Amino acid sequence: MAPTPEEVLELVENLSRKIAVRRPDIARHVSYYKGREGRMKFASDEFRDYFQRRFEGFSDNWCMPVAEAPIERIHHLGMRLPGERVPDATLARAWERNDADRGLSEALLMMTVAKRSFALVSPTPSGKARITFENPDSAVVVRDPVTRERSAGLVVWQDDKAEYAELHLPSSVLALRRDKTTVEQGERRVPPDVNGWRFDDERAVERKNPLGAVGLVEFRNQALLDDDPISDIAGVEAMQDSINLVWAYLLNALDYASLPGRVVLNAEVPEVPILDKETGQKIGTRPVELDQLIKDRMLWVPGDKASISEWTAAQLDVFSKVIEHAVRHIAAQTRTPGHYLLAGENTPATGYELAEAGLTSKANQRIDFVRPEVREVYRLVAIAEGDADLARRVAEGTPLFAKTQYRSEVQMWDGLIKARQAGFPLQWIAEEYGLDPTEVERVMEMVRRESEDPYLARLSAKGTEDAGAEPAEVG
Repeated sequence: MAPTPEEVLELVENLSRKIAVRRPDIARHVSYYKGREGRMKFASDEFRDYFQRRFEGFSDNWCMPVAEAPIERIHHLGMRLPGERVPDATLARAWERNDADRGLSEALLMMTVAKRSFALVSPTPSGKARITFENPDSAVVVRDPVTRERSAGLVVWQDDKAEYAELHLPSSVLALRRDKTTVEQGERRVPPDVNGWRFDDERAVERKNPLGAVGLVEFRNQALLDDDPISDIAGVEAMQDSINLVWAYLLNALDYASLPGRVVLNAEVPEVPILDKETGQKIGTRPVELDQLIKDRMLWVPGDKASISEWTAAQLDVFSKVIEHAVRHIAAQTRTPGHYLLAGENTPATGYELAEAGLTSKANQRIDFVRPEVREVYRLVAIAEGDADLARRVAEGTPLFAKTQYRSEVQMWDGLIKARQAGFPLQWIAEEYGLDPTEVERVMEMVRRESEDPYLARLSAKGTEDAGAEPAEVG
């Protein structure tokens, strides 16, 4: 049964309120990722008042590398349908036409930072599917509590005059708007000080949804069987604040403790003459200002029997050791290899894979989180382009991703040669090497042409025998 207009408006109000509640948390995580938040934290108000301006703009940002490390290893290769050996060409063209590789990478990065992100599939008048990726501060999806199917999705945006929304239901897509309040004292208020939602008469208020499902798909980061996914940088933010606090103390100490200090005992504080402005004659004296003595690293203690002493510059490596220790905590807590975060962290070649095992597992885990959603995006693309049979096959297909483990060329080729000797087909070898599906097809076509040329076939067979494998037969 289609919802009544009153039910639609109530649903949109609830969904837009859910977005508004999430926005502060999303903004904080994104600010930490960009280095805008947590630039300098001070242990006391006095220290902040004295040094905040001196260190304004400084930020040691560890949230960015922690968030990017697993995502830079995730490379989508396409959708392989049941019974097929290579990704489907029709879906690959739709994916490429929408520049979805870049969009998916940005959506996964936002997912790790801000807990979730979204993809929106929409049909177009030309019969082609449009894929866009939405920021979590402007989109929301609700699910049926029993079936976990998406029951509604909302996308919002705004301009200077109004806030607009599209409500995606399985049967229809509705356009709504809510005007911002009237101008008061020369300024127009912005949300949440807005009027209630109403149907947008300037756009098509309601249109049929040919997808038969909510076109908004949510990518959710790791969760604990609830609707509250976890940000990958949530634990890094507090540690980043602590590191920047230590940096504040260190930078201050560099200015005041890195040079030798001197103390003068039992002597009068030096004085400077006071001159008459008109004649230039000395008319008196005054002590040197205390601030100037502090800048010169000198302390005067008046008395008899003058003497001079000094204390050497402070050892400041204690600060750097604290920072280094904190960074190691970040590496351990986030499964980010230490050589990603610390310069000079030497990892032997024999232990490189072991050092990156945690990050590799983390990247594979993120792929597991998004694989069903990527499959759903492809299914909606097939429906939007009018191919119901393809959509049915996509529902049972496999989204393909490149291997997340980094290996040296020597290790990789050694493993591939041994796999070839064990009887693995050449096409599998090319895929394992990391070529995308288009390149695999191109390589296999080259192999076919070589097999048809007697001279090239002999060269190829000789090269294979030199590698210790039987000559390949390509038909």
